[in-house]
Amino acid sequence: MATTDKASPRDRLLDAAAQLFYRDGVSIGVEALCRSAGVSKRSMYQLFDSKDEMLAASLERRRPWYEAQLTPTDDADVSATARERILYVFERLEKGSVNPDYHGCPYLAVLVELKDPEHPASAVARAAKDRLETFFREQAEQGGATAPAVLARQLMLVFDGASARAGAHIERLDDGLATGTATALMDAGGME
Repeated sequence: MATTDKASPRDRLLDAAAQLFYRDGVSIGVEALCRSAGVSKRSMYQLFDSKDEMLAASLERRRPWYEAQLTPTDDADVSATARERILYVFERLEKGSVNPDYHGCPYLAVLVELKDPEHPASAVARAAKDRLETFFREQAEQGGATAPAVLARQLMLVFDGASARAGAHIERLDDGLATGTATALMDAGGME
């Protein structure tokens, strides 16, 4: 996400935060954030009470874009089955993971890095992960899974594990490993 001179200082800070936190982790310093955004530290602290608040705001601002990258839109293919909608998520994960700038799920990364469930960014990240699990559960219910909540949790483990391993450049996902694993879980879970 490139910052522009026409964007407000708040937007420039949030854009820089999204880019730097994703690329370098949440330990990036305030000076580096402000320098990247072209905003003074004084201005940053006038806009946000803390770096923690800015991280949370950055994650929340990015969430609609991130979710749109993963989940099919309602009007994209109304005839898609629940199984196809779940597989779409894993196909998008596989496709995105081959990008050299891919560092895994930004929400999982924040949860792992912060290790503090009370941190404001942890709350935003958990909510994003909960929304994906809810999507999986709803699709599993529609697809007739025998235990939709369990299947949703299993799919989250595959998604997060594949995302983390691909983000760490340990695993390549362009061979269909994630979709194949999700398919096996749906088959075992009795999904149509």
